[in-house]
Amino acid sequence: MFIKLSNIVKNYGEGINTFRALKGVNLEISKGDFVALMGPSGSGKSTMANILGCLDVATSGEYMFEDVNVFKLNRNERALLRRYYIGFIFQGFNLLPRTTALENVELPLLYRGVNKHKRRKIALDSLEMVGLNGWENNTSNKLSGGQQQRVAIARAIASKPLFLLADEPTGNLDTKRSVEIMNILQWLNKDLGITILMVTHESDMAKYANREIHFLDGNIDYSKGSL
Repeated sequence: MFIKLSNIVKNYGEGINTFRALKGVNLEISKGDFVALMGPSGSGKSTMANILGCLDVATSGEYMFEDVNVFKLNRNERALLRRYYIGFIFQGFNLLPRTTALENVELPLLYRGVNKHKRRKIALDSLEMVGLNGWENNTSNKLSGGQQQRVAIARAIASKPLFLLADEPTGNLDTKRSVEIMNILQWLNKDLGITILMVTHESDMAKYANREIHFLDGNIDYSKGSL
């Protein structure tokens, strides 16, 4: 199994003020899967996404990423796991505003120590994959919302991640641009074999995934047909 979470509990606070965000969640994700994580605000889906992305750790439970027990890694080791194996796409794009599309895509490769010539080629190839060939020298603050999200996707895939975590990737886009972004994500999954987990509250966007997992009150809501 590519990803397996067992009895995941996440508490915030202590004593009588403890809030249990996750209440013993079990979840498996196969390599090449495309999963939509859904649920109302406060359901636990964002907490689960943060744990899957190694941005947070659970209070208890086990998280296996291929053959690695993630919760036994220290902070630096989890950072390396994120850097080399996990890509992130955020609702707010998170691009540097006065930096070119090319430079934004090169950034994670710079952190990896990839030399200038190689990272430029990888970044250009990634931009071409998302339909931004010829836009590489435009600064992000001069691109449309849809183009900025394409740059964010190019940045995420430039490091060739095994696992792509997309947090509300169409949340700031109109319907037409949302469909364009979802088509790209579907292509990345089907053609490149990248495993994707997408957090979304939009049922129309969730239909692009292979399966939907609904959260409610800190656990998986199987009444919604979650698989």
